[in-house]
Amino acid sequence: MQSTFGPIEMGKRGLVATTEGLQTVGHNMSNASVEGYSRQRVEMAATSPLYAPELNREETPGQIGQGVDVVRIERIKDMLLEGRIDAQQNVQGYWDSRDKYVLMMEQVYNEPTEHSVRALMDEFWGSWQDLSLNPTELASRRSVLEKGSALVDGIHDRYQRLKSIRDMVEGDVQGTVKQVNAITTQIADLNKDIVKSQALGDNPNDLLDRRDILVGQLSSLIDISVRTNDPAGEFVVATGGMHLVQGGHHEEIALQADKTNEGYSVPVWDDTRQPVGVRGGKLAALLELRDGDARQEIQSLDLLAVNFTDLVNEVHRQGYGLDGKQGGDFFVQRPFVTNVAGNYDSKGDGVIDSTWVFRITGSNVLKPKEQIGLAGTITLPGQEGDVKVDYRPTDTVEDLITRINLSGAEVVARLNAEGKLSLKATPAADKANPDFVIRGLEDSGQFLVGYSGILNATGAAGAYTWRTPNAVQALRTAQGTDFAVAPLNHPAGWIEVNPVLQQNPGSIAAASGVDGSAGIGDGTAALAIAQLRTTPVMVGATSTFDSYFADRVAGIGLKGEEANRSLDTAKLVMKDLTDLRESISGVNVDEELTTMLTYQNGYAAIARFVTTFNGLLDTIINRMGV
Repeated sequence: MQSTFGPIEMGKRGLVATTEGLQTVGHNMSNASVEGYSRQRVEMAATSPLYAPELNREETPGQIGQGVDVVRIERIKDMLLEGRIDAQQNVQGYWDSRDKYVLMMEQVYNEPTEHSVRALMDEFWGSWQDLSLNPTELASRRSVLEKGSALVDGIHDRYQRLKSIRDMVEGDVQGTVKQVNAITTQIADLNKDIVKSQALGDNPNDLLDRRDILVGQLSSLIDISVRTNDPAGEFVVATGGMHLVQGGHHEEIALQADKTNEGYSVPVWDDTRQPVGVRGGKLAALLELRDGDARQEIQSLDLLAVNFTDLVNEVHRQGYGLDGKQGGDFFVQRPFVTNVAGNYDSKGDGVIDSTWVFRITGSNVLKPKEQIGLAGTITLPGQEGDVKVDYRPTDTVEDLITRINLSGAEVVARLNAEGKLSLKATPAADKANPDFVIRGLEDSGQFLVGYSGILNATGAAGAYTWRTPNAVQALRTAQGTDFAVAPLNHPAGWIEVNPVLQQNPGSIAAASGVDGSAGIGDGTAALAIAQLRTTPVMVGATSTFDSYFADRVAGIGLKGEEANRSLDTAKLVMKDLTDLRESISGVNVDEELTTMLTYQNGYAAIARFVTTFNGLLDTIINRMGV
């Protein structure tokens, strides 16, 4: 039969349930301002009845209720929405890093101000223009030296600032990898505690919230995928198809110096030393900025420096100073290798295995408007393999040069001051390839052979390739073909005005003529250097120095605009998602107060029930006599 004291037990269950409800409300209100906290609700269910629906039972009119039990304390969470927020944090982390560093690179250009490299170069051209008008005055020559030194200092300063940004990004990469490892360690430790708690039948809501916060932070740093329904029943965080966290185990990410990338670090798995495929988040943005944007800006500045010095020196070497002697180099040129043939030991094993040549100039004088009258295909090295450039008999020399420069090859062409074809290497897109090194030349016809006087023979047998020592033997050096070995790395960081000219300004070549016969009053060489400003001499798709500057400034400006716009968009999307999450999982104080009153009234009613039944028991026990 039913116990006499059963209602007391039922009342106790009600008091316990409403007490836990009040405690949960207090917990919610205490954590209302805590980031990442999800409000919790007590889920209750009727206690199992006294008798099970079996054949053997007491004679009762039905199942007798036993009160209420707390089934679980559940956190209010939309896991699908959480996945969208994690993905958006990845996008926002990417653009936040890009926006910050691209803005820093924009500021390096300092355009348009009187201290920008473009303004300093304008003053340099102007000083040569003045010298062409006053070639006998030492003051004009000293002005050329001063403006040249100021320009060199400006190029050095821009290089150092770009290099410092790249180094700063490298430091950020190292810090981000450490942060990733710290977060994955914490997630793995939380997984252990969560599994233990769940094994006891509990809902570790606060631990789950803490893990969700860490997963969100990790998503902003690196692209991840999360699986909560792993076949092994473990919580798994993966990136690039590899597990970062699996249950209580996590994989460390290490950093390994890349010799082909100036020693900058590459994220690798600590156990296998294989590269980590980073495709999103802050870390991906940092790697792209360091090895993409910042590296390209430095390469562009190097391209400017090496072509600028090469072109000025080309004209200056042919001119004459006040002493009637040829001027030599106006800017100092530092070769990468000391071997005059460009031979180099690229593997560092003591064996010469390659040839590093920057510029090759043919032996024949060409006319830009003259039709070639030949057909064939020129093979040049490109960013992703060889680039083929076809030419036909009706093409002019000028047409073919333009076609080469627009082909995407990492070798460009121009006619020098003497009208000879000059081929130059550009910075390499692939970090494994050196900058300013011609890696190959081949012509199935006669344009690079007999017509321009660069190669000795057609086809593969007469091709020039940098992967062999003494590769210059493939050039027509016996007929007057000229070449220059590759410059020292990052010419933007070391170019300077020739100190010989600093000591003797009269040696600056302002006059021209076969043997200086034009006289010391001639300024045609100085004028030729001044005209480099607007003469189509820059290699590649841009023609002049002015258009080159305009292209670089516009390029970095567009990158900055894109990063800023994308970051604003990512923030707006994130705000919408977090507002939606707040409406679902956030703590509403008014709602909590209403719930608190409900539990409070329930507690008072149950307490009254217990008091009343206690009085009934007192009557039965103490007031009924024998």
